[in-house]
Amino acid sequence: MSVLSDKPVPQPGILEIAPYVPGRSSGLGKGAEIKLSANESPLGASPRAIAAYRDIAETLEIYPEGSSRELRAALGEVNGIDPDRIVVGAGSDEVLHLLAQTYIGAGDEAVMSQYGFMVYPIITQAAGGVPVVAPETDYRADVDAILAAVTAKTRIVFLANPNNPTGTYLGAEELDRLHAGLPANVLLVIDSAYAEYVTAEDYGVGISLVERSENVVMVRTFSKVGLAAARVGWFYGPAHIVDAVNRIRGPFNVSAPGQVAAAAAARDLAFTARLRDHNARWRDWLTDELSSNRMRVLPSQGNFVLVIFPDTPGKTAADANRALLEAGLIVREMGGYGIANGLRISIGNEEAMRAVAACLKSFMDS
Repeated sequence: MSVLSDKPVPQPGILEIAPYVPGRSSGLGKGAEIKLSANESPLGASPRAIAAYRDIAETLEIYPEGSSRELRAALGEVNGIDPDRIVVGAGSDEVLHLLAQTYIGAGDEAVMSQYGFMVYPIITQAAGGVPVVAPETDYRADVDAILAAVTAKTRIVFLANPNNPTGTYLGAEELDRLHAGLPANVLLVIDSAYAEYVTAEDYGVGISLVERSENVVMVRTFSKVGLAAARVGWFYGPAHIVDAVNRIRGPFNVSAPGQVAAAAAARDLAFTARLRDHNARWRDWLTDELSSNRMRVLPSQGNFVLVIFPDTPGKTAADANRALLEAGLIVREMGGYGIANGLRISIGNEEAMRAVAACLKSFMDS
């Protein structure tokens, strides 16, 4: 006979989930600080998005349109895709949660790469599933390792492409090979959160793979291109997946200000291009400045770089982070990802990038 508890008890497995811990947003409080820990836009938000957000302030008493219809129309227009095959959520985090809740049950498995986004194991366990981690090769997703991890219990494969926090990616041909090796009943979730920043010529965002498959979705977000506070994400997928997810999606899950701001941002192609150009310039500059025999900067296609430090006492990632904090520079420690010798640095404005480079070079030379 079961014993009644004197308080509500969470579902089995919930308290075994390691909660997501974001990067720090403040430093040591010793003066002016520059935050480079959250991969936010260094150029702010699209002016058109800001104007749209302000304009809707007069109608905050009205519920938002339940399906984000106008935003889906804008996304369809800009990306050349069917708006009816788009689902919008409160950030890509909610979209990923909805996909996990829809397709993962008790005892099911979800495969993810070794240094993949930390939200994937959380949403898998929250749905009652089991995260299965496929080893990476030199901080890069390994197609063969992912396919080897797939079993009869696998329901989803999560792939961040480019990956956060490493910045590495799989080209379109490798993505096709991964999909071709999956059973038809396994959903491939391509998380293209950083697609706007990619400059690699062999990259495929995932749209074409979605359109010729019944078990692929592409997930995107507005958080990295200036609307992190608005919390708007979306996915593009087959009609049957859209139908299933919409059955559990909340009817007013995206705020009206978020919808109109995101629609304006999607159509502001000039701002997105300016953001991409700025990022490419300073991402490459910072990579060149920091790369040496003592610091390794992984080649990145995101709006950040991952710097790997030696194990030498006094020159470790923890030591470097303390030096950056003393200089008012806030970056992301990687211990939670299992990369204790790494620091992730968001691409900021010119002043921030020059300050980071000067601080770390001085630190390594001291």
